[in-house]
Amino acid sequence: MNSRQRRGVILIVVSALCAVGAFAGVLTVIRNVESKVGPETTAYELRSDIPAYEPLDRDQFRKIEMPERWLPDTAVTDLGKLRGKIAVNPLRKGSLLQSDMMADRPALEPGQQEIAIMIDSETGVAGKINPGSKVNIYATFEGDRTGGAGGKAQPSQSKVIVNNAEVIDVGELTPFKDNDEDDARTREREREGVPITFALSTADAQRVAYAESFAEHVRLALVAPGSEPIPEDERTYTLAGNK
Repeated sequence: MNSRQRRGVILIVVSALCAVGAFAGVLTVIRNVESKVGPETTAYELRSDIPAYEPLDRDQFRKIEMPERWLPDTAVTDLGKLRGKIAVNPLRKGSLLQSDMMADRPALEPGQQEIAIMIDSETGVAGKINPGSKVNIYATFEGDRTGGAGGKAQPSQSKVIVNNAEVIDVGELTPFKDNDEDDARTREREREGVPITFALSTADAQRVAYAESFAEHVRLALVAPGSEPIPEDERTYTLAGNK
C-alpha cells in the first residue's frame, strides 16, 4: 500500500468515525428531548366558543395529544365526565378542557318537579337569567269591569305567584304564536320567547301552569343572592292599592 492509499484509508476511517459521532450526538439530543418532554397523553380542546351555562357535549371538543408532564392536573381526559355538565363561564375556541370550566346542571330535590313555560323575550328574561338563577315569577290578570254575577267590579292585579323559583334550564329563542283579544275577536300574533324550566313544588308548579293558561302576561324578575322572601301581604298589587 503506497502513501496515497494509506491517506485514503485514513480519510475513510476518519469520515466513518465522524459519522458515528454525529449519529451519537443526534441520539443524545433525542434522548435529552424525550427526557424533558416525556410520554404523551390524550386531552381535549374546544372546537368553537361556548357561552356560559351552555350544556356540554362531546361534539364541542376535539381530541389532541400532548406531553403528559405539561398537562394540568385539572385537565379532562375522559369526555364521559361531560354528562350533566354546563359551562360555568364563556369558553373560548382552542382552550384546553379543564374540570374547573364546568359544573353540574342544577338538579331536582326530593318533592320537586320540572315545569317549563314559554316566557316572552320582550318582557321576560332579557338575557340575564341562567341555570341556577333564582327568580320571582309575576303574573298579571285582567279584572272584571262589568262586575260579573256579583255586581261588583274586580280590579286588574299583578301577583307574585312563586317567590325564589329555581331555574334549571334556559332554552333557545323560539318563535311562537299567541292568541290576543281584540274587540271580542281572537287574533293570532307571532312573538319570540324562551322556554324556561323551573324546579318547583307541586303547589308552585300548579300556580305557574295556571298563570301560563289564564294570565295576560308572565314575567320573571331576577333575585339577588341572599334576598329575603316577599311577605304574603306584598305579593298582590292593584292600582287602587297604590296609595
